[in-house]
Amino acid sequence: MTGFLYPVIFFRRCFTISDRTRINEQIRVKEVRLIGVKGEQLGVVSIREALELANENKMDLVEVAGNAEPPVCRVMDYGKFRYEKEKKAKEAKKKQTKVVVKEVKFKPRIDTHDLETKINHIEKFLEKGNKVKVSLMLFGRERMHTDIGIQVLELVASRLEEVAVVERQYREAQKFLMLTSK
Repeated sequence: MTGFLYPVIFFRRCFTISDRTRINEQIRVKEVRLIGVKGEQLGVVSIREALELANENKMDLVEVAGNAEPPVCRVMDYGKFRYEKEKKAKEAKKKQTKVVVKEVKFKPRIDTHDLETKINHIEKFLEKGNKVKVSLMLFGRERMHTDIGIQVLELVASRLEEVAVVERQYREAQKFLMLTSK
């Protein structure tokens, strides 16, 4: 059995950059406006001098404003910068609330007890902060008499007017109500 020798390749610290921020050797311009480690303005310098300054401080050269003339670059620890940016994004994501739309379907020939049960379910959904779409299902000849189904939707809306607001009401083709809590 013969063995294969694989070459050993050493990689320099590399980041996969999702927001298209260019760092170190990825910056391909002659001159940059440089901001130092402490935020001080160092003026317009060549890219070579900026990279040397970043290497001396054991930091990265990060392009802050690539559209400016010349581009603005800053000497900073890119790993720490990216970590803090991701941490802020996670915090913002935790604070945002997702609106869930629950759907409850009614038929025009619904019994009173079934109607009460479905209205109780709608109230529970609204208490949890969800939106509720109340749909009307029409089959066969029921499509000819949509006014009976619309009466059911109006009855549901009138029963829930203390706890809910009708956000959108039925149109010609689609028969539904969109309810949100007060």
